[in-house]
Amino acid sequence: MADDVTLSSREQQKFDIISQVLHHQMTNGQAATMLGISPRQVQRLKQPIRRFGKMAVVHKLIGKKSNHALAASVKEMVLKTITTTYPDFKPGFATEKLEENHQIKLTSQTVRVWMTEAGLWKPRKHKKTGEYRSWRPRKEYFGEMQQFDGSYHLWFENRYVDGEGIPFEVCLLASIDDATGKITKATFATNEGVIAVFTFWKDYVLTIGKPGIVYLDKFSTYKITHKAAVDNHELMTQFQRAMQDLSTVMISAHSAEAKGRIERLFGTLQDRLVKEMRLAGINNPRDGNIFLEKVFLPKFNAKFTVIPAKEGNVHRPLTQQDTKNLKRIFSVQSRRRVNNDFTIQFKNRWYQLAEVQPVTVRAKDMVLVEEWLDGTVHFSLREKYLTYILLPGKPQKVSKPPVILTTHTLNWKPLPNHPWRQYPDRFS
Repeated sequence: MADDVTLSSREQQKFDIISQVLHHQMTNGQAATMLGISPRQVQRLKQPIRRFGKMAVVHKLIGKKSNHALAASVKEMVLKTITTTYPDFKPGFATEKLEENHQIKLTSQTVRVWMTEAGLWKPRKHKKTGEYRSWRPRKEYFGEMQQFDGSYHLWFENRYVDGEGIPFEVCLLASIDDATGKITKATFATNEGVIAVFTFWKDYVLTIGKPGIVYLDKFSTYKITHKAAVDNHELMTQFQRAMQDLSTVMISAHSAEAKGRIERLFGTLQDRLVKEMRLAGINNPRDGNIFLEKVFLPKFNAKFTVIPAKEGNVHRPLTQQDTKNLKRIFSVQSRRRVNNDFTIQFKNRWYQLAEVQPVTVRAKDMVLVEEWLDGTVHFSLREKYLTYILLPGKPQKVSKPPVILTTHTLNWKPLPNHPWRQYPDRFS
């Protein structure tokens, strides 16, 4: 029965890594770093996995309510009381008054969380009295953390120009391993936008694996920096969502000095790489990427890579679920509503859903729109991809449209000019 259990991506990853430890293919320290736990926890996990197999990594409280959870009615009553009686109280003071005047005894931490969620309290940052920067030691293992950034520069000097003879500034995307100083990947791109970054990291995880941490700056591709969005913890950029799907931690640096390794790297590359490409006669990004991979990076890493504190590569391989969902993970995602005639409008284009779908679709359903890196658009609902065609223009209004689309043909008869009749072959 344990063999039939379906594990989540994280549970499967934990099982695979501990299994490697049991087969002496990995040390406790390496496994602890990859899983983000202590070596002692790794040691404790080994015996249950020997006895119970996959079931040992499934949390026993999955699907169960905590014994210490407070009833939703209590939370509702507390928030109502605070809103009506103590709207401008700080969480600690509100907690005291709830116990004193309403005989409701809670911890100030619980009240603070509830008030923050309800928008009644905004956590305040501590005022800085001075800047102090200490030298951060390198991470211990290769693959434990990657520093990543992009640099716009005249990498090809005056040899790569537009039609008017003006030199192009090209963006170099690069990642450097924190433990070893090795450039793990570098590529020339037209910009530092989400498509270029997604292409970079999709190739990275396919060829090298998933790093434990990606450390980068606050550029808008990576972190929401708009004043109105800073405190909205559920509002994530596309890159944050992709890294979360891969169980990779993303850390945003608050200054260039904080991620000094990648900043110093670009300073070095703007000297060394520019001159190396000049000598090799490299005049465009396409040839530059070939030169980087085949010539420059192997030579650079052989010269400047240092020995890490601990031996081992802690990049995590992609799980089966990761590989299956890779196109979805590295897609630009948004949401759209299904119209009454079962069309979807997206970026000034109209898409007609087919009559037969793998899942029941109702008008007004919100579907997930995925723009894959190959330029195709996909609509999904409840983890099922919907069948559709792109219409040449805005569809005509349909009188008495069908109520739902489902897994079989409908009794509803469309008019002769309906897309289902006009383009029957394109829906098959």
